[in-house]
Amino acid sequence: MADLVFEAIGTRWEITTPAPLHPDVRLAVANRIEAFDQAYSRFRPDSLVSTIARSAGTWVLPSDAAPLLDLYRRLYLATGGAVTPLVGRALADLGYDAAYSLRPTGRTTAVPAWDDVLDWDGTRLTTSAPVLLDLGAAGKGYLVDLVAEVLAGAGVTDVVIDAGGDLRHRGGDEVRVALEHPRDPRQAIGVVVLHEAALCASAPNRRTWAPGVHHVLDGRTGQPTHDVLATWALAPTAMVADGVATALFFAAPEDLVEEFGVSYARVRPDGRAEWSADLPGEIFTA
Repeated sequence: MADLVFEAIGTRWEITTPAPLHPDVRLAVANRIEAFDQAYSRFRPDSLVSTIARSAGTWVLPSDAAPLLDLYRRLYLATGGAVTPLVGRALADLGYDAAYSLRPTGRTTAVPAWDDVLDWDGTRLTTSAPVLLDLGAAGKGYLVDLVAEVLAGAGVTDVVIDAGGDLRHRGGDEVRVALEHPRDPRQAIGVVVLHEAALCASAPNRRTWAPGVHHVLDGRTGQPTHDVLATWALAPTAMVADGVATALFFAAPEDLVEEFGVSYARVRPDGRAEWSADLPGEIFTA
């Protein structure tokens, strides 16, 4: 097996294939990631998202935007507004800004309701006010899927893509993935068998920069949530798995299973674990 390891969109990527990728394929992967970042990053001033943040208007989004925005709308409704792309300004005021200052401003930033400021018709996004979008809840997973499409188009169908813990498996033998203990990365709370599917995790401990301050915000309050310690979601695509991993901080798992057809596990702050009966693997219990 061969690994391609690189840094992109602020995280470490590892693409494992039976043989080294051709330089042309590596370039195609890099170009796909750059195009996605150019459109959707709130951390670069030349992105489309940064342009949208400067003024109200109607914006023609790239052709790949429809699945992502459509999923966000479903997540928004399934969580009563807790998962929303409109938390960008609140995250920035908490210190997770374009400069990565990690210094909360002390401001309490209200997150606007979707229908008050956004109108999405599948191609164009109309904003009634400047809004700073943050697509991190499902965007990284979606980019994993897009990279998988690039590889498939080049004839690479036996692959494991790992983008900072967002995993997508295609072809070849199944892989066993340890579920990292959210309070001790040297331990695992369980193992999932991954085959022709995606597994994504979310945990505040990976991006915590002040007491009680982390990147998983409740769109209803604009503040970090503290009701769940860590989540994992297994789905056919990394986009759905990534989005539902965030939604599991806010919604009843059974509702998300019904809406999105996922398997899941999550851990509460008191150590209680919950998981779906069809999770392909096991959760270690005391």
